[in-house]
Amino acid sequence: MQEPMYIQIHNKIKKDIENKKWLVGERIPAERQLAIDFNVSRMTLRQAIKTLEDEGILERRLGSGTYVANQKVQEKVSGIMGFTEMMTAQGKKPASQTISFRMVQPSLSEKEKLELGDEEEVLRMERVRFADGVPICYEIASVPRSLVNNYTREEITSSLYQVLENKGKVNFGHVEQRIGASIANEETARLLDIKKGEAVVTRRQVSHLDTEQPFEYVRAQYVAERFEFIFEN
Repeated sequence: MQEPMYIQIHNKIKKDIENKKWLVGERIPAERQLAIDFNVSRMTLRQAIKTLEDEGILERRLGSGTYVANQKVQEKVSGIMGFTEMMTAQGKKPASQTISFRMVQPSLSEKEKLELGDEEEVLRMERVRFADGVPICYEIASVPRSLVNNYTREEITSSLYQVLENKGKVNFGHVEQRIGASIANEETARLLDIKKGEAVVTRRQVSHLDTEQPFEYVRAQYVAERFEFIFEN
């Protein structure tokens, strides 16, 4: 069975970058030109570019174009703690505003990060996370549908980690995190109550159970002035 066209484009652009057709920090051709080169619609081309952005291979710069992402320092963090547990441990009151809560077919990056089969769906949640009433981050979290079928929306959105641990009786393993920096676009700035173009810290995280099964893939943007990451050896 032939792969969807956007996946074929994704693979070709990724291979071109690996072969140094475009170097780190270099702008790739505009979407219009790439759509012509691949003989596809702008929508199909955008789908491929968005997947490459989700994977951290490309980065979009407001008003400038799309670039090959800079190499980022990678930190491996042992132990897993959800946002609710993190804020509670710091003596702050956590809260969430759910923007979107949907069972969907996974994107290519979701399928890869969560090691999903062809027929599996994901629960994709978009949320703004608060500490003491102040918006801290905007995140998109994806979880295999099979893992959360037995839980209510309220249980999942209030604290996924607590419901999995207490009701699902699962044990958490390790996480893989990639931390970077970007600027807020208009929609992110509105959700986080900051100015467009303000600095945000980006995080992509894959969390695993103790069985090594990945159970959550998160893409998050934190207000730089309101949050910091501390890494301990």
